Amino acid sequence: MSSLRKYLKQWEWPDVHDMRRNNKADPKECSTDFTGRLAVITGATSGIGRLTAYEYAAHGADLLVVNRNEEQSKALGEEIRDRYRVRCEYRIADYTRISNVKKIGQDLLSLDRHIDVLIHNAGVYSTTRQFTANNMELVFQVNYLASFILNYMLKDKLKERGKTRILLVNSEGHRFALSGIHLDDLRWDRRHYSGLVGYGAAKTAQILSMFKFTECFEGSAVTINAMHPGNVKTSLGENNGRLYRFYKHHVVNARARNPQISAKALFYLGASEELEGISGKFFNLTTEEKPAPHARDRAVAEELWKISIELGGLA
Repeated sequence: MSSLRKYLKQWEWPDVHDMRRNNKADPKECSTDFTGRLAVITGATSGIGRLTAYEYAAHGADLLVVNRNEEQSKALGEEIRDRYRVRCEYRIADYTRISNVKKIGQDLLSLDRHIDVLIHNAGVYSTTRQFTANNMELVFQVNYLASFILNYMLKDKLKERGKTRILLVNSEGHRFALSGIHLDDLRWDRRHYSGLVGYGAAKTAQILSMFKFTECFEGSAVTINAMHPGNVKTSLGENNGRLYRFYKHHVVNARARNPQISAKALFYLGASEELEGISGKFFNLTTEEKPAPHARDRAVAEELWKISIELGGLA
């Protein structure tokens, strides 16, 4: 409760006003030619990830997509190659298994070409507390720890090879974790689990890690930024029960926008010259915002970094 009071004192209503205004804005766009450059996108078989793959391919980019489903990945690759005449390869990984995530990390390390843009889009939303094969809370591992492991494994290679932009598909939902992340209870054993708060905590962890990676990449040509993809229609949460799906389809989606705006925003953030050298920022689509106070706690970021290295078996 003390952390809740601490963070609430730091809240500023103009930040909330900016968020509500930016949620209605359209993203900036750019027409940069990405021919011959490589974009790696996770979670690309549906929703934002799929449309982002189309957007990069339409600008000439070669693609490497990381997904769970092999059949859907094959179909996506064939469609993109036929439609855009670019290369599109895929890798299969189940983010509920850390061994799968680390295998992808090794595959990316062994690539014979440079990664120009790395987009962490894969994610999950759960209304109930669930655990992974590694006995970790599902949303924390899939939405946060997996992207941390890949960034950590790739950091030295990326710094050596030149310009790379890392983009974290984050969420304004990080603001729901009002008391921040509880590093002493990441499995939610001592707290009641809430889907909104659990999701917010995982996205908060991702922003906190962004600040640490920004320090790590300082002096190099590698940048890392987080973005809220807008209130758009996606398949996120379809794994939950009928009551939640009814609410999502008839309430959430009724107010949601076309996910194409998310794809355009992700291309702008990954390709626009205006973002050259910009790192450690949180964007609502393409408008910079200040994250919530609990997502700016540098002391927690330091501790989270150490814990994440241990949880990921990266020591």
